[in-house]
Amino acid sequence: MAQRAVWLISREPGTPFCGTVRFSRRYPTVEKRAKVFNGASYVPIPEDGPFLKALLFELRLLDDDEDFIESRDSCSHINKTSVYGLLIGGGELWPVVAFLKNNMIYACVPLVEQTLSPHPPLISISGISQGFELLFGVQDFLSLSQKNDTELNTKLNQLPDLLLQACPFGTLLDANLQNSLDSINFASVTHSQKQPAWKVGTYKGKPQVSISITEKVKSMQYDKQDIADTWQVVGTVTCKCDLEGIMPNVTISLSLPTNGSPLQDILVHPCVTSLDSAILTSSSIDAMDDSAFSGPYKFPLTPPLESFNLCYYTSQVPVPPILGFYQMKEEEIQVKITVNLKLHESVKNNFEFCEAHIPFYNRGPITHVDYKVSFGQLEVFREKSSLVWIIGQKFPKSMEINLSGTVTFGAKSHEKQSFDEICIGGTAYLKLHFRILDYTLTGCYADQHSVQVFASGKPKISTHRKLISSDYYIWNSKAPAPVTYGSLLL
Repeated sequence: MAQRAVWLISREPGTPFCGTVRFSRRYPTVEKRAKVFNGASYVPIPEDGPFLKALLFELRLLDDDEDFIESRDSCSHINKTSVYGLLIGGGELWPVVAFLKNNMIYACVPLVEQTLSPHPPLISISGISQGFELLFGVQDFLSLSQKNDTELNTKLNQLPDLLLQACPFGTLLDANLQNSLDSINFASVTHSQKQPAWKVGTYKGKPQVSISITEKVKSMQYDKQDIADTWQVVGTVTCKCDLEGIMPNVTISLSLPTNGSPLQDILVHPCVTSLDSAILTSSSIDAMDDSAFSGPYKFPLTPPLESFNLCYYTSQVPVPPILGFYQMKEEEIQVKITVNLKLHESVKNNFEFCEAHIPFYNRGPITHVDYKVSFGQLEVFREKSSLVWIIGQKFPKSMEINLSGTVTFGAKSHEKQSFDEICIGGTAYLKLHFRILDYTLTGCYADQHSVQVFASGKPKISTHRKLISSDYYIWNSKAPAPVTYGSLLL
């Protein structure tokens, strides 16, 4: 678990290189190990200039980068992990962890302790998760109390010394760089209890514990007898424990209601000290039965200082929250659409927002829409050739709404040819976007009274939860057989 190199790049559109390397750090000892482990597939870390150009190209952040490139932009190369491969000097530098935040690109290259050809599964590379933790720690440090470029430059100048302590020889010990700074400034402070190597500093202030459960629901609905609808729930439990003491102990419990859907495929943070075997063995591969473990799910842990993801899980809920029907019939320059959406009776009817997006790519601009809607309002985005049905915050008492109409298009521009037959026939779709606060589809919740904290002071405990749609598609049922594109499934 080590990093070969780290970069901070400021994005600067309109400049000759579209960006500037503000900080970089290479670890020669880790690089020697990479050369041994990777063998013939080894690609050396490049200089800052070639790396900057290759990374901005891969992220499509170059000013003149408008053309479609098969190796990067095709549906079979959709990236959903923030892990990239950069073509440099005739080879591929992989894996490169990179993400853009507030016009700053954070990037690193983790060490892979095996050959890179073929690419091993990401889950088997422990350095990737460590790389994300390091970059998030640097991001938190730079954004903390930053008001102007002078403060940013000051913090960038502090990074070399901080990484010497927080990430010596490319191995992350503590992602909280502010604690490393405090440790440098107050190195004479001693503690009666032994300080672990991964936790450099301690928290001082009012004790509090925050727990947030976020569930994302994905769905593919076809309304066809020969094609089964699919849906899945993926949950993330995020925690922030501000507790005094060197090694405070916390136990967080997740519970389900009587009719809740059991949690499966649970992955926990390394700070969890022990776990019930029933939690680890609950898998979505196994058939669901009444004997499935349904909690409570207890996680004893020694929390880090920074915010962290306590666990991830999946769940096989019995029905999707919104059942949909979409039909599109094409008639020369017109299409006739029919949409029916029904909110399941078990779902909380109180949305932060709920919208249905209906795109019409590969056509000319929308010139006229004749429609009838039973609820909400319809907005037309003529230049983008799409309709947005704004449903609002509640479904009506019937829990069912309808939209029908005819959309007329103008002449299609031939300046740029489409490279995918999307939104035509079997690839026509409707995509739902919604969010429900204080609700999860599984029913999973964290009872603040069940949180046990073994530390000085009585902490304030807050819990939050929400359900978010993610890749929630309803396909054209009029077509003989929908074509499922990878870009729409990811």
